Amino acid sequence: MLGRSLAYVALVACASAATLSVGHAQTRAVIELFTSQGCSSCPAADKLVGEFASDPTLVTMSLPIDYWDYLGWKDTLADPRNTARQRGYSKVRADREVYTPQAVVNGSYHVLGSDRPAIEKMIAKSRQNTSALSLPVSLSMAGGKLTATFAGDGRAAEVWCIGLAKAVTIAIGRGENKGKTITYHNVARSWRKLTSTDGKTWSLPLDEIEGEGVNRAAVIVQGGTIEKPGLIFGAAMASIR
Repeated sequence: MLGRSLAYVALVACASAATLSVGHAQTRAVIELFTSQGCSSCPAADKLVGEFASDPTLVTMSLPIDYWDYLGWKDTLADPRNTARQRGYSKVRADREVYTPQAVVNGSYHVLGSDRPAIEKMIAKSRQNTSALSLPVSLSMAGGKLTATFAGDGRAAEVWCIGLAKAVTIAIGRGENKGKTITYHNVARSWRKLTSTDGKTWSLPLDEIEGEGVNRAAVIVQGGTIEKPGLIFGAAMASIR
């Protein structure tokens, strides 16, 4: 858990020494899609996430889970950390709603991941909470670092960097999606908590953002803990390679 006063976050990265500002629109939503290669209902949601990914006001992430692996095809992108995160959201909501495709919006509401109108409705509903995405996060690259800055307001939060693979295409050989070739967008490949030494700067070497094909990074400022994730207060995403 971070200190009570959040000022700004710095993520140490391997980038050009020249200063580069990463322009982006104010983030209005973080959409986490819990998906599986072994789920016949998921391809429509995976496609929708690809469409959402082109919207600069959205931070979208695909979080492949592993609990359908027994159905005849082991998901090649699944990560037990994603499964644990989905179950953590369920515990916080106390509703036991864990399924695929499931979209969690701004850490607070869940809907069917292939239902665009429902997702848009939950984005609007979550923003009725004035704390949701209320911390604008700006990203820039300079001196071999990817830096995220935001004005803290005293809320307790954890700051996470998620290494993402922009697009991963998988040919599925067995199971419910046998014979299909599906592209997954902004696939979470690593999770690293940013730490602080001075109460103002949180940093992490880029070589610790492990994961095959990682070429983007999302930084989220979130209430709760990794075991029981809460409302997302701020988020941004940028290309790192």
